Amino acid sequence: MDIILVTTIIASLFLVIGATEPFAARLRLPHSVILAVLGILIGAGATFFLNTELTDALNPVAEAILGLPIRSNVFLYVFLPTLLFQATLGMNLRRMLDDWVPILVLAVVAVVVATLSVGYALAWASALPLAACLLIGAIVSTTDPSAVVSIFRSISAPRRLARIIEGESLLNDAAAIALFGLFMGFVMLGLPDPDLGDALARFPLLIVGGALTGWLAARIAVWIMALFGRHELAQISISVALPYLAYIGTEQIVGASGVIAVVAAGLTLNLTAPGRLPPQSWTNLRELWDVLAHWAGALIFILAALLIPRLLEEVRLTDFVLVGVVIVAAVAARAVILFGLLPLLTLLKLSPAVERPYRAAILWGGLRGAVTLALALAVTESFRVPDGIQRVVGILATGFTLFTLIVQGTTLRWIISRLGLDRLSPIDEALSRQVVAVALQTVREDVSRTTENYDLSHETVRSEAKRFGERLDQAVKMAEDSADILDRDRITLGLIALAGHERDTILVRVRERTISARMAEQVISDADRLIEGARSQGRSGYQRAARRSVAYGHAFRAAVLLHGRLGLSGPLAQMTADRFELLLSQRLILRDLGAFIDGRIRRIHGRRVADLLHELLSRRIEAVETALEGMRLQYPGYAEELERRFIRRTAMRLEEREYVAMREDGLIGAEVYTALMQDLDARRAAAEKRPRLDVTLQRVALIRQFPLFSDLDDAALKRLGRVLKTRYVDAGELIISKNSHAKSVAFIASGAVELETAGQSWRLGRGEMFGQMAILSNRTRRAEVRAIAPTTLLVLDEDRFRRLLARSKTLRQAVRASAETRGIEPSGLLPDDEDTTAPPRSQ
Repeated sequence: MDIILVTTIIASLFLVIGATEPFAARLRLPHSVILAVLGILIGAGATFFLNTELTDALNPVAEAILGLPIRSNVFLYVFLPTLLFQATLGMNLRRMLDDWVPILVLAVVAVVVATLSVGYALAWASALPLAACLLIGAIVSTTDPSAVVSIFRSISAPRRLARIIEGESLLNDAAAIALFGLFMGFVMLGLPDPDLGDALARFPLLIVGGALTGWLAARIAVWIMALFGRHELAQISISVALPYLAYIGTEQIVGASGVIAVVAAGLTLNLTAPGRLPPQSWTNLRELWDVLAHWAGALIFILAALLIPRLLEEVRLTDFVLVGVVIVAAVAARAVILFGLLPLLTLLKLSPAVERPYRAAILWGGLRGAVTLALALAVTESFRVPDGIQRVVGILATGFTLFTLIVQGTTLRWIISRLGLDRLSPIDEALSRQVVAVALQTVREDVSRTTENYDLSHETVRSEAKRFGERLDQAVKMAEDSADILDRDRITLGLIALAGHERDTILVRVRERTISARMAEQVISDADRLIEGARSQGRSGYQRAARRSVAYGHAFRAAVLLHGRLGLSGPLAQMTADRFELLLSQRLILRDLGAFIDGRIRRIHGRRVADLLHELLSRRIEAVETALEGMRLQYPGYAEELERRFIRRTAMRLEEREYVAMREDGLIGAEVYTALMQDLDARRAAAEKRPRLDVTLQRVALIRQFPLFSDLDDAALKRLGRVLKTRYVDAGELIISKNSHAKSVAFIASGAVELETAGQSWRLGRGEMFGQMAILSNRTRRAEVRAIAPTTLLVLDEDRFRRLLARSKTLRQAVRASAETRGIEPSGLLPDDEDTTAPPRSQ
């Protein structure tokens, strides 16, 4: 085939791709629908001109189009890894992990249910062997969420819902393709009725093998990319090689699912690369993959659609009936998941509540597309699949895809409109008015500063300022006069605006490199949780998200357990260092938010809302300071090193700004500027490396700070440090319940707790202890103890506490004082102490 002609056709296809996106936006149709229709038209047109006697002038072009080397291997080994890999890089994985249960359950269960539903329905309605029917079920169980997700974003649907759909679709594709490979093997071996139990038993092995291989490949790739720290193009080139090598190696060497390997590699790279690569390199890498995936997705649609006329050449009347069976079975399987399983997960508090209209939109928006066509093409090209099965698979998969694209895709927006999802709620309308008011206030300040730098006519400036001021006053008045908005909703609007400004501030700090790339994604995720919490549950949702941002997570607790039980300190060191830096970053951001409340929210929502937001902000700052103080007590030197590192990064950011200003003013030339920036980059790379944290708790230094142990010598302090156990608790967590058996005493290293008994309550802080009364009185615990801040406890068992009490006069005095405070007679609780002369106080 003439290379010039093929190149011209490929370039023309890129021209078509460039024109279809704005065309689809104008028609308000999914982009994939337009691409598929154009592909069908191009394929049908080429067939027509090749067979018509009207003209032979276009025969070379038609032959070139129909003769393009479009094979299933091109889709499976070139386009598919590109699409899956980019999808993983574009995800906010920290937010996806919040909903991993519904994503995983919906993905895996949805694929299995759809495969079985379609497979057994076809086996009942046709003479096809069960293996072929299940193969068709696996092919059509993949979904393309792009249409429904893009519409959900345009109508301000809950972000969490869109994330669940995206995550479910990614794993849905991976699981479906893994099942496809399984049943394809049965069909090629000529096994008409495979043992379904054996087939599904092999399914987890395919997934686990692929996941481990992809994870290992990504870890090696990140290690190599980190070695090439100052060579951005080399890093990007390695990222391009990663998915294809992972896919081919897993398929050909390991014998597991290559698709799962690509997904695992992308997820691993997404989680680990931001902390190992320079921020700009990571940004450029993702942008390149966005472009590659856009091209791959568009080309796979057009090229697969070119083959649709050929796949439908031998269609028969009975095939339409079977297509109808596939449609009914697939839609029914999807409905079972959305209206049966999803509400059950919500009831079990494993998934957010999804309103019925949204579930209906997701059901109708379950389009099939490029992946389905590619898998069907792989079947039709396999010489080991019988011809009859090839024909039916090609027709049914293509017919079902055309139905979802042409019927569902073109009516999806109408369905959403009929469901009322395109209309803003009163609170969203009020939020839009608030956004306009806040934006215009910011614009006014920026324009005022800008006009001062130009020698403009004062009359012109005054006239435009007056005109803009009138618009601003009108916008603020509209935001203030939302009569249908309750005070509770005004607080919610203020919290959404505050969290949004916090997110914007974080992005600015990340660009300025005040916040490291390692922490950027986590801090942004925390801000997103604040926004979503405020939108869905108002003040309580915002506070819950704020508490979570400083809480000890399950992973941290697992790392503590590994360190304490197995002596594995690596995970705890990493997570403790991350927690230090996260808290420092949060403190930096929170202290800048007060001015936004006074300058923006107070003017729109009034003093009461602004004062309440100040109170909530003060609580967040206090929680962060408490958590930081606790970590400083345990690791004083490390905290100081992190703060010094922050100062150095800030100084280098200001230094860079000065060099840029001098370069723009012509004070230094290009060569000098380049040399200065190279030196700055080298120092910045050194500053990005965090100091090493030794997680062997410096208990002796920590114990010295307890007044309770002031009379112990160094040897006793060392012995005590070896036997004390560290326990981390979050704010609101129950530490001791009433009527429980007393086995230990806890000393508060940081944070605070509240004791409640007999209708009375006491608060204890750093340096104090609790639990001793129940041990000394040999009774069950009468007090309930709950943390009121993130708290670090040092726990001592009963026998060692009694021995320590016998040796320490200071500790006995503290126990006596604690008993008297609670109205308990201390006599009989303590061992004899001739130096303790304070008279007992009766109840």
